[in-house]
Parts: sequence; C-alpha cells; structure tokens
Amino acid sequence: MSEITRSDVEAHFTARAERYDRSSHWCTDPVLADRVLSLLTPQSTDTVVDVACGTGLVSAWFKGRVGELVGVDITEAMFEQARPRTDRLVVAPGEHLPFEDDTFEVAICRQGTQFMDDAAAIAEMARVIKPGGRVCVINLCAYGEEDAEEYFEILRWRNPVRRNFYRREDLQRLFESAGLTQVAVHDHISVEDVDAWSDNGAIPEARRESIRQVYRNASPAFARLHAVKTDDDTRFIDNMLFGIAIGVKAG
Repeated sequence: MSEITRSDVEAHFTARAERYDRSSHWCTDPVLADRVLSLLTPQSTDTVVDVACGTGLVSAWFKGRVGELVGVDITEAMFEQARPRTDRLVVAPGEHLPFEDDTFEVAICRQGTQFMDDAAAIAEMARVIKPGGRVCVINLCAYGEEDAEEYFEILRWRNPVRRNFYRREDLQRLFESAGLTQVAVHDHISVEDVDAWSDNGAIPEARRESIRQVYRNASPAFARLHAVKTDDDTRFIDNMLFGIAIGVKAG
C-alpha cells in the first residue's frame, strides 16, 4: 500500500465535506457532547484549541462557554462550515501547531489523530497547553483483541486514508508517551446504522458492500461485543465504542 499523504487526506475530506455533519449519529450526538464537557469542565476564561476541527461540530460545544475557541484544520471545504462555530480559524496540520508553548487551557481532537502522525500530534497538543491544562482525544476504538482485526478492516474500508487504529490502551500509551499525567480513557457507546455511517460521500458502493460483508461474516465475538443487529443482512446496527482520553500537563 502506498504512503498516505496530506493531499490524500485533504481530497478525502473535501469529498466528505458537504454531508459530513450528517454522516454518523456520533457527529451531532448531544450525549457525547455533554459527556465530554462534564469531564473537561471548561471555564469561561479558558482558551481552547480544536485540532482537526473539520466543520466545527466539536468547536460548537465550547463556543460561548470559553474565552476563545480556535479551530485548526487543513481542509478548506470543511473550514468554510466551521467559521460560525469558532472564534478563529488557523490552517495547519495537527503535527505542527503554529502556537507558542503553554497557550491554551484545553486542546481537543475528535477522530483526527487517526489520519495523522498521532504521536507527533498528541505531543503538539501537550506542548501548546499550559501546565495544569488538559488534552482530550476522542477516537473510535476496538473493544479488544477479539474484535480488533474485523473492526479495523471495517474502518479501513470506510476511510482509505486512515493511518491509525486504536484500542483503549493505545490511547493511554500515546498520552503517557507525550508526558501527560493523570491519564484516563472513558468509554462512550454510539449506536450507528452502518449503512448510513458508510454513506460518507467519499467511497464507492463497492467499498460499502465490503463493509456489509464483514458484518455478514462477523465472528461470534465481534457480533457480541458490538451487539450487532440486522433484519435482512443488508442493514446492520453496531454499538461502536469511543475512547475519550484525557490527560493533564504537569505543572
């Protein structure tokens, strides 16, 4: 497989931009938003950076609650939708954030590090927060070894530019390697209609059918962990696991 480039990622998300906000239940899930906000407890004086902000759905959680919300992304077509959901937008990759050390109270990234050099991106998020500040990364995760191979195949079919695949312990390790402390990974389950989830506007029908085929042939362990439901082997419901990783920068 050829190396995935920044241009590949930009092209993929440009194709997805128009329908991104409705591409998954989790995109606009208020329960996930409330869970993250309750864990981070942002203050009205905080400055927050949303890395790989996309259309600004996560930024909108903080807009008006904090002193300043800065969105960072590389895809112009996504950016245009993010403008009203942020206070300021910056074009930059997550691995090279154009901010001074110790700038923000909170750095957050939902579903972005899977398309980056994730170790570099999390280290950058740790660099730009102040001592005592928090980094939060939210990613789809396999439940464990029993479902990882099948689930990662599904994720690969849906996002051909995906570079990284996670278990909870992978997020824990990445945070600790970045020097973050008090690291905890919290679970959030998102119930997704797989056919709606795979209809992201950036993959052909053949790839969507490959996803369905993995569900048709799912192992008993995968079906149990994901609580897979189907009526006709065409549409599947999957209980997808998100890991919400939070770490603190030592003072």
